[in-house]
Amino acid sequence: MAAPKEATEAQIAHQALLDELDIHSIHKSFRNASWRPNQRRNKNIKTILGDASRREASALATPQQEEASAAATPTADKHGGGGEDGLSTSGTSTPANATGNDNDNPNLAQASRSLSKLVLEKSLRSNGGGGGPGPSVTYTNIESAPSLAHTRRYCDITGLPAPYVDPKTRLRYHDKEVFGLIRTLPQGAAEQYLEARGAHTVLK
Repeated sequence: MAAPKEATEAQIAHQALLDELDIHSIHKSFRNASWRPNQRRNKNIKTILGDASRREASALATPQQEEASAAATPTADKHGGGGEDGLSTSGTSTPANATGNDNDNPNLAQASRSLSKLVLEKSLRSNGGGGGPGPSVTYTNIESAPSLAHTRRYCDITGLPAPYVDPKTRLRYHDKEVFGLIRTLPQGAAEQYLEARGAHTVLK
């Protein structure tokens, strides 16, 4: 009988520890208490990313089809209304202005489509895509929200927790022994430690 009682007490203590460490129960002063979510049916992030990737794929695939269809359609228009050999009295083949107005809109639309295709290909090339496809949009390559937890600082020499920073070299250190080692470093060594952390100064 003693073992189940101890197990129950351990479970209660474990649950109390979880409740104590839970960051969702902490009051967040930056949140507006009167805020309510929007009643409109908004798309979630997976739907938005899926639509964006489909749009990019269709923008890369469809211009070839549209160019082929655009190249085929003006030949039918030039023959004067579908096989009448240009002898029709409807007036569509007679004036030069009418044919020019009919062909202006397809040319503008085709030019805008080819321009958007060129811009998309150039952006893919500048992203390092080369001849292959660009980076695909997925659910996992979106950056997450900033964490509420404090950033932990570690010693640049030993990797231990570092509560101190040397004001001269800006290196983080664990204790006075490491500080003594930092003071004996040669001229460029401190900058190399900072470069390993990504905090070095780059002069342009």
